[in-house]
Amino acid sequence: MEKWFDIPEQDDSSVICTRVRFARNWREYPFPGKMTAKQSEELVDRLCRIFKDEPTDRLPASEFSYLNRMSELDKAALRERWALTKSAASGEMSAGLFITGDEKFSILINGDDHIRIQAVEKGLSMEECFSRVNAADDTIAERIEYSFDEKYGYLTSYPTNVGTGLRASVLMHLPCLSRRKDFNSLTAEMGRFGTRIRGIYGEGAENFGSLYQVSNQRTLGQTETEITDLVVKAAKELDAQERRLRKEALSKRPVAYADEVYKSYGVLRYARRLTRRDALEFLSHVLPGFRDGIVETKEPCSVYALMLGIQSANLLKNAGHPLNKEELDIARADFVRARLPEIK
Repeated sequence: MEKWFDIPEQDDSSVICTRVRFARNWREYPFPGKMTAKQSEELVDRLCRIFKDEPTDRLPASEFSYLNRMSELDKAALRERWALTKSAASGEMSAGLFITGDEKFSILINGDDHIRIQAVEKGLSMEECFSRVNAADDTIAERIEYSFDEKYGYLTSYPTNVGTGLRASVLMHLPCLSRRKDFNSLTAEMGRFGTRIRGIYGEGAENFGSLYQVSNQRTLGQTETEITDLVVKAAKELDAQERRLRKEALSKRPVAYADEVYKSYGVLRYARRLTRRDALEFLSHVLPGFRDGIVETKEPCSVYALMLGIQSANLLKNAGHPLNKEELDIARADFVRARLPEIK
């Protein structure tokens, strides 16, 4: 089955994908950090029976895996694809993951919270993601009683999630904006209005690939609609600025812009070894070239899928055997060459 990230980028937007997550806890049990091994196993088994009971449109059929029975490599690959958190992957108590074949929808059981429901879609799709998570949440709420306080809202393991328990985020590719000297000032200014912008592969110049996540900072004192609207507004503002800068570069420095795109494409297309850093940087140069029509390929391509596929754990899974650092760089170059389409 095609994964959500395999869908080719369709337009000149800077948005990669949208993600919505609800954090919930079952009133019957202590929070995960306070649970015994027996309680953890019981909670996971009971929730499994609920979710496996009768799959519906609101709670779609998903594949279930016990995290403590998964290999470290499988968990690392899921982390690289943002389907699993670091703390959940390294937890020792019983935990599980329901995830659909396309990885658009998942429910993490007994990770940081008893239940974390997540939906993700390519592009700016906040309403669709929220509706999917909200429908699943309503279905679960019909079967168990959540930890809820009339004053504070949904109670969670981390104080930053108390309230709505909602985390809405938009992943964006911002190569032009992030090169500007005032980028840190811009992100700080947006932070004053309740959004957080962070590099997903590092901060500042070390964020290879220029991928940034825009999300809400608060879950308390705001409605779900206010939170999602705030994140969408911030994403649209950043997208407008990034597109303006790309258009300006294309108008004022067309040869230099095209040269960077074609050089990067050439390296990706013919290199025999690629470090993770180089692969991310060259793919970051190629992506706006595809979106602005500088380079047209014979077949559609998801550059973001390549950015995920070149991560170490996913390369190792693809290889099916251990690789040393040099072999990993060779495998990374092979992976990109095999999937990057030819130019028309």
